[in-house]
Amino acid sequence: MTNGQAFPEKFFGVDGVNDAPDLQKLGVVVGGSLTEGIQVKLNRDTLIEGVTVGSYVTVKGQTNRKFFGLVTDIRLDSSDPAVSKMPPADDDFINKVYRGTAVFGVLDVKPMLVEDERGEVKPVKTVPAHFTHAFRATPEEVQHIFQVKEKAVHRIGEDIETGKIEINLDLARFIERSSAVFGRSGTGKTFLTVPLLASVIKHDLASVLVFDMHNDYGQNLKADGNNRLKSLKQFTAISNRVVVVTLDEDSSRKRNAGYEFGFKISYDQIEPEDLEQLKEVLSFTDVQVNALFALQRAFKKQWIFKLLSEEGDEDIEEWFEKGQIAKGTFYAMQRKLQRLLRMGFIQEETAGDFTEKVLNHLTRHTSVVVEFGRFGNDLPAYVFVANFLTRRIHKRYVDLKEASEGGGGEGPHKLVIAIEEAHKFLEPGIAELTIFGTIARELRKYNVTLLIVDQRPSQIDAEIMSQIGTRITCALSDEKDISAVFAGVSGAQQLRSVLAALDSKQQALIMGHAVPMPVVVKTTDYQSFYEKFIDATMEAPAAERKALNAKKMGRHENNPDDLI
Repeated sequence: MTNGQAFPEKFFGVDGVNDAPDLQKLGVVVGGSLTEGIQVKLNRDTLIEGVTVGSYVTVKGQTNRKFFGLVTDIRLDSSDPAVSKMPPADDDFINKVYRGTAVFGVLDVKPMLVEDERGEVKPVKTVPAHFTHAFRATPEEVQHIFQVKEKAVHRIGEDIETGKIEINLDLARFIERSSAVFGRSGTGKTFLTVPLLASVIKHDLASVLVFDMHNDYGQNLKADGNNRLKSLKQFTAISNRVVVVTLDEDSSRKRNAGYEFGFKISYDQIEPEDLEQLKEVLSFTDVQVNALFALQRAFKKQWIFKLLSEEGDEDIEEWFEKGQIAKGTFYAMQRKLQRLLRMGFIQEETAGDFTEKVLNHLTRHTSVVVEFGRFGNDLPAYVFVANFLTRRIHKRYVDLKEASEGGGGEGPHKLVIAIEEAHKFLEPGIAELTIFGTIARELRKYNVTLLIVDQRPSQIDAEIMSQIGTRITCALSDEKDISAVFAGVSGAQQLRSVLAALDSKQQALIMGHAVPMPVVVKTTDYQSFYEKFIDATMEAPAAERKALNAKKMGRHENNPDDLI
């Protein structure tokens, strides 16, 4: 929410706090701080079981300020410690007398936003006074907070308390900075990510490059019970703007998964920087990595052929004799690389430059899904291809952006790179050396951002985590992962309890750049999203489709397949 936006006129009733419906009253503020949050003592007639962690509370301040906060914890308290030692459990009358007086419920509430006297809504920098009244936020108030005026929105889910309030992401803000979807295995990260990417593509905000490790983002998405749901390429609204590329054509044919072309890499396209990322995966030593660069300097584009040469190669033997490389080092490198170079998508020669094909699609507003087939379970293959393609894409986008700045143009169409198992590229110690670390740090400078999909945020470099604009977090169980998600987040300690209360599936905590304040959502059912996505496209006005096509025609005169 931006400054200048006001809460609804009847935020607390026409005449203020005393006119608010009794059912909305929760209690009064009795303590707290800005950093730790405030405590609200519940009224005796407030059903404590009717309040949940993650729900919203409004508080009327003394100076016409209106606070909006999130319930982060719920506690039972008493005015006399003796009550807990001798509870009147069997006496209904005494229970009723004690409840709300000697014993009571307390809410821990983290204030997030405040509407000041001028009607401007800003991040909170103070707290309401003692004994000011707290209320349940009405659906209208919550909806107002999370409304997005821009047309480019993604309905990511509903509030968990009533299920009636739509929670939308501002997609333009979402792609401005790198973002992340975290959650342990089985929490539904992919079912959340595919619709999000579909919305980005539909609104033509950015091209998307997906490194599809498990073959879920192209034609079909695997669901429980061996069921298959339609994925990006089968979304009618965007199917002509999505291209599926495969590393394993045999696997694609067996799965009856259509694709545009098989992606191939020739030996002479490979550079030492492409293999340097495999240092940990293939157990390269520093000496061996340095030897890769030395080979390239000596033999240029033929260096891979020399590295794979059999014993007796004159050039390599001369190296041995001059002591430029030890035999043991050379043949150890050879053994380690042969596992990778024997994969079918790496060939001595290729019929064309497939990397250039991918780049051309991305710069023409077309999204690309790279399916790995059987190689998705082979970590060296995944790391190598992701690094290989992204290095070249980043270089192209830097060149295009700098050329546009020199000529005053708009620059290349924005690009979002979605990558699973991202911690393999962004671990501490290597993140600063990888192209993915560079992209995360540069943010939108060159119109390229990351969408990280990972179950181990604790293994991602802390500096990279600090650059993530929007964090969508499903259930996590490891304490280190939970701590990593909240690194650098204001009120992290209070929000931890909100994350801990999430269900194992179809719930997420969203915080950061694309939402005005942290929010817990019940994520939209995948099939329901697909059906509404299709219906919305069918109902789109013909004039709107025609205008978009005309706009795209101006960019792609020779590529009519890009049109809707």
